[in-house]
Amino acid sequence: MTEAVTEVAAAAGSWRRATVAGAALGVIAAGAAAGVAIERLTVGRGIRKKARLALDAAGPYGSLRGMPGTAYADDGTELSYEVEEVEEVEEIEGSEGSEGSKRGGGAAGDALTVVFSHGYCLSQDSWHFQRAALRGAVRAVYWDQRSHARSGRGVDQVERDVPVSIDQLGRDLKAVIDAAAPKGPLVLVGHSMGGMTTMALADQFPELIRERVVGVALVGTSSGQLGQVNFGLPVAGMNAVRRVLPGVLRTLGSQAELVERGRRATADLFAGVIKRYSFSRKDVDPAIARFAERMIEATPIDVVAEFYPAFAEHDKAAALERFVGLPVLVLAGEQDLVTPSEHSEAIASLLPDARLVLVPDAGHLVMLEHPEVVTEHLAELLARTGAGWTAADAGSSSG
Repeated sequence: MTEAVTEVAAAAGSWRRATVAGAALGVIAAGAAAGVAIERLTVGRGIRKKARLALDAAGPYGSLRGMPGTAYADDGTELSYEVEEVEEVEEIEGSEGSEGSKRGGGAAGDALTVVFSHGYCLSQDSWHFQRAALRGAVRAVYWDQRSHARSGRGVDQVERDVPVSIDQLGRDLKAVIDAAAPKGPLVLVGHSMGGMTTMALADQFPELIRERVVGVALVGTSSGQLGQVNFGLPVAGMNAVRRVLPGVLRTLGSQAELVERGRRATADLFAGVIKRYSFSRKDVDPAIARFAERMIEATPIDVVAEFYPAFAEHDKAAALERFVGLPVLVLAGEQDLVTPSEHSEAIASLLPDARLVLVPDAGHLVMLEHPEVVTEHLAELLARTGAGWTAADAGSSSG
C-alpha cells in the first residue's frame, strides 16, 4: 500500500507545473471519479484486480490473428499488418470454364481487399467483431499505426524529433497497401484517426483512389476543426485545457516511466474515464469495456503526447472530393464525445451520395458498442461496390 501511495504522489508531482491543466482535466474525470470513489469504499483493491483478470480471461476480444507481415514507412518505421484471406469454396456446379468459380479470386491478385485503419490509442484489434464476421468471406488487411501495438516506434519521432502528422499516417497507409494489397480493388475503412489517415491518403495519392478504390467507410471521424470539440465539458473549462494541454503532455511524455507507474496506481480512475469517453450505454458488456481499457492503457504516454498535436492541425475537408462518385459510408455514434456526430454530418454534407448513419445510444467506440450495426452497414457497403461481394457472405459478428 505504501508503494502505491508513493507512486501516486510521484506521478502527482509531475503535474505541479501545470496546475490549471490539472484542475481542468479533473473536471473531465469528475463523473467517473465519483463512481470509482464509491466503489473503493465497498470493494477491496485485490478483488478489483481479480475481477479485471477474470474479464481478461473470459473475453476473447482481440484474439483473432491473420497472416502477419511488415511494411516499411518512408522514414524506415516498421508497420505491422495482418492479412485475412478468402476461404476457397467448392466449384460452383454448372459454372462455365474449367476453373470453376472461387470467391475472391486469390491472394493479392485481383481480389477485393478491405483495409482497416484504427484510431488513436487503439490497435487493429479494435475491429474484432467486424473481423469475426468478415473473415473468410473477404480479403482483409488490418494494421497497427506507427507507435501503436505491434508496429514500431516512429523513427522520425524517436531519432529526428520530427512531429507526427496526419499526412505521415497517410503515407504509412500507402506503404501498407503497397506491401499487403499491391493489386486489385480496395475498400478503405477508417475509425477516428484511421479515418483521418484515409483522408490523408486520398489527399496525397489521388491516383490510387481514382484507379483502385471502390468504396470508403469513415467511422466516428472528422475532416477538421477538432480544436473546437469540448468533450462534453463546459466551454470555459475546455478552453483552459486547450491552452495548457500540449505543454502538459510534453512534460508527461518526457517522464514516461514515472507517469506509467502513476497510471498503474490509479488504474480504476482511468478505467472510469475511458468508459465515459468510449461508450454511451450504461450496460455495455464489462468484458468489452475492459478490452477497450487494455488497448488504451497499452499506449505509452509518450506516444499519446506525440500524436495529440496533429489533431489540432488536421484539415482534410478538401480531400473528401477524391471520394465523390464512390460508394461511401459515414457512420458515427450519436453520443460520441470525442469526434461528435456533427463532424460526420459535415463529412456527409460534402459527399452528397454518401450514406450517413447515426447510431443511437452509441459513443466513440461504436464498432465495439454496437458491432452488429457497424458490420451490417459495412456489409451493405461492400455489396454496393460492384466487386462481386454480397451481404450474405458475412458471418456472425458475435465472435
